[in-house]
Amino acid sequence: MKKLLAIIGVLIVLLVAVLVVKTWIYPFTKVNTGAAAYENFPISDTTLQRFAGGIRIPTVSDVDYTQFNFGPIQEFAAYLRTAYPNVYAATESYTVNNHGLVIHWKGRNSALQPVLFLSHYDVVPPGEYEGTDSGQIIFSPKDKPQPPVTAIQDKWTHYPFSGAVADGRIYGRGTLDMKNMLFALMESVNNLMAQQYTPERDVYLAFGFDEEVGGVEGALKIAEDFKAKGIRFDAVYDEGGIVSSKGSISGLNATVALIGCAEKGFWSAKVKVKGLGGHSSMPPMQSAIGKAAVIMQRLEKEQMKPMIIPVIDRFFTNVGGAMDFKSRLAIANQWLLKTTLMKTLAASHTTNALIRTTTALTMMKGSDASNVLAPVVDFVVNFRILPGNTVAEVKEHLQYACRGFDVEIEDLRPPREASRISDINSQGYRVMEKTIKQYFPDAIVTPYLTIGGTDGYKYEIVSDHVYRFNPVLINNNEQQTIHNNNEYISIDNYSRMIHYFETLIKNYDGKQ
Repeated sequence: MKKLLAIIGVLIVLLVAVLVVKTWIYPFTKVNTGAAAYENFPISDTTLQRFAGGIRIPTVSDVDYTQFNFGPIQEFAAYLRTAYPNVYAATESYTVNNHGLVIHWKGRNSALQPVLFLSHYDVVPPGEYEGTDSGQIIFSPKDKPQPPVTAIQDKWTHYPFSGAVADGRIYGRGTLDMKNMLFALMESVNNLMAQQYTPERDVYLAFGFDEEVGGVEGALKIAEDFKAKGIRFDAVYDEGGIVSSKGSISGLNATVALIGCAEKGFWSAKVKVKGLGGHSSMPPMQSAIGKAAVIMQRLEKEQMKPMIIPVIDRFFTNVGGAMDFKSRLAIANQWLLKTTLMKTLAASHTTNALIRTTTALTMMKGSDASNVLAPVVDFVVNFRILPGNTVAEVKEHLQYACRGFDVEIEDLRPPREASRISDINSQGYRVMEKTIKQYFPDAIVTPYLTIGGTDGYKYEIVSDHVYRFNPVLINNNEQQTIHNNNEYISIDNYSRMIHYFETLIKNYDGKQ
């Protein structure tokens, strides 16, 4: 017996040794633990005011195109021409589907595939804005800008369409999503032209006007127009990842630059659950709403299986060096600890979204009266589809959750498959990586999975390399202002963005 215990003890010691050694030799990316000094770039009042002027135009999009207010959309397009006359004079520009904006800057070598930079100029509504001298203002797409008022605590500190420049920040809806990228691109091209610079290859800018409501009339039409003209791009750059400041990502003691090399698909389905309606005084043993509750519980408890896709595996390899030993141990020894790793990742809603197709119950409707049994109960479920899963698999999953009940399932919007995963060994990625390290020297640069949807997906028909990255260094609180109250961007971030895009264009073919 003692001999057996001794053998077991030796085996345990050997196993621990193997785990430790594998963790030690695992190729985690070396992490710079020191705080790097970031260069601050001067920015002129003229540059700031051009940006602020664009923020003042309330280009709110509407999912119902019959209610879409195109007045501000047209005003914005005209404003760009006025703000950047030199850019428009030195490029070819045109519109697609009336409001999609395309600018073509010709390079020296037309034999090289061009690069494409994307943004969008529509914004979401600003929500509630309360002022001391106007009460509560709820903006709708057709509302006109109101005079600035004094905001109260926990709301907008400045009028949502003011473009106010104060306290080292620019305030307003669109300052982080995504007029900042649009104006930074325009400023960078304007500056390069002033330096008499000509890119080696053609550079395109494409700005959609309905990204926030799906992009089907803007980006999709522009991408289809490029395809019809036979234009293919060496790389496409859009919004998506950010530079997350040190400590903002749970468990990571580092600044991380997240390049979205893929994005999730989505499907929103309405499930109509049928039952026996009537008076609540004589209820059936199981009502329609009770049946719906069973289905919804199944959906939340019986989630789709998690998996670590290649882009996330690479992400863990890159950031693992900034994790604690326990986390590194699990990543380096998935041959033994994969189940433990998956449970740990699934326990947090942020990391869970990286490893599985997520299920979100978002809407429900039953009876309109407290004493009436609804014969049909509707609920809506939204799936964000992980690359590696398909829409067909998700539909099968939902059907299985509805087993045993009389239901009808309908699409709320056409489903969309997950994107392809763009290669991190391409020129487009390597140039990004080099440029990011120039402006964010302490950041871990890593591929990442974009959880939300972007216009970038639509351009897969004209490029194999689509990358999603907004070069701003922000913390969790700043990130929370996107689509929320008090959206702003720091002046330092905005000025750095302009220089980043200038350098990226120069770096693409090594012409400094």
